[in-house]
Amino acid sequence: MPALMAVLIGAVLPLQGLINARLGGQIGGPIQAAFASFLVGTVLLGTWLLLSRAPASLSEAARLPPWIWAGGVFGAVYVACFTLLMPRLGAASLVCLAILGQVTASLLLDHFGVLQMARKADPVRIAGAILMMAGVLMVAAPWRGATKAHAASPTTPHDGAR
Repeated sequence: MPALMAVLIGAVLPLQGLINARLGGQIGGPIQAAFASFLVGTVLLGTWLLLSRAPASLSEAARLPPWIWAGGVFGAVYVACFTLLMPRLGAASLVCLAILGQVTASLLLDHFGVLQMARKADPVRIAGAILMMAGVLMVAAPWRGATKAHAASPTTPHDGAR
């Protein structure tokens, strides 16, 4: 079940990027769209916390090391960049390139045991990453140049609505 959930969450990310790119075209740019996206997400998560009555240990939060908050910074930069790049690269290319970066970084983080127990990058895992790189190159196909769909403005409706 966790694997299926991960696949479904992954399937939503390109739609989120497309929605945020369209929103950015309407409200002033990718930073504004990322802010609006995080604001909506914050309201949703705040409501969820209130309804679930999950205990929060905020007094302990002040004693945590500063690097522990980097996840929020990385998330904001990720969403803003995803929103900026979506109309330039298209959903498939952007997602494939982002996943390539995630797989590469994940293998390195696992191998060196960053913030977790080390899981060595064995030949099978490395071969999988190389195969994935080949797939990314086939999907992103940088040698083909931008297609009309990729070159379209994020404010141009592709669904016929005006």
